[in-house]
Amino acid sequence: MIDFSDDKEAADALAHRVDGLKKEIGKVIVGQHDVVNGVITSIISNGHALLIGVPGLAKTLLVKTISEAFDMSFNRIQFTPDLMPSDIVGSEILDENRSFKFNKGPVFSNIVLADEINRTPPKTQAALLEAMQEKTVTVNGTEYQLPKPFFVLATQNPIEQEGTYPLPEAQLDRFMFNLILDYPSLEEEINIVKATTTHQSNSVEKILTKEEIIGFQNLVRKVPVADNVYEYAVKLVARTRAGRELATDKINNYVEYGAGPRASQYLIIGAKANALINGKYSPDIEDIQAVAKMVLRHRIVRNYKAEAEGVSADSIIESIF
Repeated sequence: MIDFSDDKEAADALAHRVDGLKKEIGKVIVGQHDVVNGVITSIISNGHALLIGVPGLAKTLLVKTISEAFDMSFNRIQFTPDLMPSDIVGSEILDENRSFKFNKGPVFSNIVLADEINRTPPKTQAALLEAMQEKTVTVNGTEYQLPKPFFVLATQNPIEQEGTYPLPEAQLDRFMFNLILDYPSLEEEINIVKATTTHQSNSVEKILTKEEIIGFQNLVRKVPVADNVYEYAVKLVARTRAGRELATDKINNYVEYGAGPRASQYLIIGAKANALINGKYSPDIEDIQAVAKMVLRHRIVRNYKAEAEGVSADSIIESIF
C-alpha cells in the first residue's frame, strides 16, 4: 500500500505503477500506445474516455484488458437499438412482500464499458448523463450513489457507418478524452496475427487497487501549476471560439462552435496527470499540448465548409498551438 502522506513518494510510485500497467496491458494489446496512455491518464484524472475506431481494431479488448489490470469491479453494457434506460441504471421491481425494491443496473460498477455507445438512440445514451457527471443515479425521485471510483470507458464506431446515432454535444462533453484508434502498422499487424492464431493466451496481473486509484486522483488535484501554464491552457481553448478576439482565420473559417470552460479544466487536470506519469512534479506547456487533441477534438464543432473540404478537428487544433 502506498503512503499518500508523502506526496513526492506517491508521485514517484504513480510513475512506477503506470509503467507496470503498460507492461501488463502490452501482454495482450499490440501497439496503440497513445490510446493506452490516454485511457490510463483519464482514469488517474478521474475522467471518462471515448474510444473511436472502425470495427476490428480491438477497442473492446483494450478496455477489457485495462480493466483487468485494476482491482475493481467491471461491467460491460452492449449498446443496441432496443436497449432501454432501465437496462443501464436499473429499475424498481415488486418483491415477494409486494413492496417495490430497486434492482441495480450494470452502471453500478467501478469501470463500465459502454460498448458501441452510438448504436443506441439518444434517449438511452442520455441515461448515462447523470451517472457520468454527478456519479449518482436517480430513479423515481430516489438518489443512489455509484461506487467509487467510477469510470465510463465507451467505444464508438465512426458516425458515417450505417445504424449509428451521433452522440449529443452534452453527452460528448462528459467525456474527458476522445481517443482515436488507427490501423496498426504492418509489423504490429503481423505480431497481432501471430498472437491471436494460436492456443497461447496471456493473463494480466492486477496492478492498482481502488484505494490506490482514489489516492492518485487526490494527488493529481494537489499538483502545483504555474500561472503561465494556466494562462496558456485557457487561451488555447479561447482560440477555438469563432468570432472571438483570439480566434485565428482558420477557426473563423471552419468552426461553428468552440470548446467551453470544461475543456480548460480538463486540459489542466490532464496535464497534471501526464506530468506525474512522466516523472515530473508539475506540468508545463508541453503537457498541455500532449493532452490537447484528446480534450478538444470532440468539443470543436466544425461547420459545413470544414466537412466539405475535409478539414479535420485535429488539424484545426494543431493550428492554434
